[in-house]
Amino acid sequence: MERLTAEQRRALAMLATAGRNGVPQVLLSAHGFDASMIAELVNHGLATLAAEKVRAGGKLMAVGKVTITAAGQDALAAEG
Repeated sequence: MERLTAEQRRALAMLATAGRNGVPQVLLSAHGFDASMIAELVNHGLATLAAEKVRAGGKLMAVGKVTITAAGQDALAAEG
């Protein structure tokens, strides 16, 4: 992957602060990150996306959780 865009750096920084818990994809969307940009990070191995089941209002629902990878942390550190 070429240099990170400002938006990608901002997304990776948010994921880095979340640690192993990751960030729900809807929260990333609420912060202005679109699904295609997140998919690009995942496709380049900088983040992972996994479905996680959570209970809300008595109902079980699937939520996408995005987590930074070691490669993502390295890319973020390299960008300074």
